[in-house]
Amino acid sequence: MTKSVLWDLDGTLVDSEQYHWLAWRDTMAAEGVSLTHEEFLKTFGLRNDAIIPQWIADATPERINEVANAKERHYRRLVREGGLEPLPGARHWAERLAQEGWLQAIASSAPRENVDVVLAVIGLAPCFQAIVSAEDVTLGKPDPQVFLTAAARLSSAPARSIVVEDAPAGVEAARRAGMASIGVRRNGSPLPADLAVSSLTDLPPDAFSCLLDSVFRRASGSA
Repeated sequence: MTKSVLWDLDGTLVDSEQYHWLAWRDTMAAEGVSLTHEEFLKTFGLRNDAIIPQWIADATPERINEVANAKERHYRRLVREGGLEPLPGARHWAERLAQEGWLQAIASSAPRENVDVVLAVIGLAPCFQAIVSAEDVTLGKPDPQVFLTAAARLSSAPARSIVVEDAPAGVEAARRAGMASIGVRRNGSPLPADLAVSSLTDLPPDAFSCLLDSVFRRASGSA
């Protein structure tokens, strides 16, 4: 039976926060908006169409799209020029899970071009059989749509899928999807995942298989 792992991208596989900050700061400066780092952090992880109206009053859908595209082009340029490395443990687990026969997908609110660039730069694209990005969903986390879509593309049942996330909204989306979750705590903040660690390097060798087994035992009412 198919078993799968659905990965969030930013903050889970890679730490691209600085590139996103620089891209937003520069793009908004070009729009005449002086953006603070604190304002940026409050929106990190949200979809662009939810972010931009907070900073540009009365922005039309066309204007939102224009500004978002400019920001993402700048972000991709920064990634290509500056490079990225997977977060500690991410490469090990993505490659190991692939070797062990797990199907894997990216489930992200980022645009598809961003996902493609990041995976190419870190060299992990072959580990993933599906990508679900901003263009594929209409609702952001904590709605479960992104994870349900990713599991469907892998032909994996929710009960056979494990989500890896770093944000409370993502963990809640996994819960609503009926999926187990592994949470990577950012800056030591609490995360209500089924299994939460400060780094993927802290996971025991059998973390994914044991978590999936425990979900099945709970579902069947077994001890």
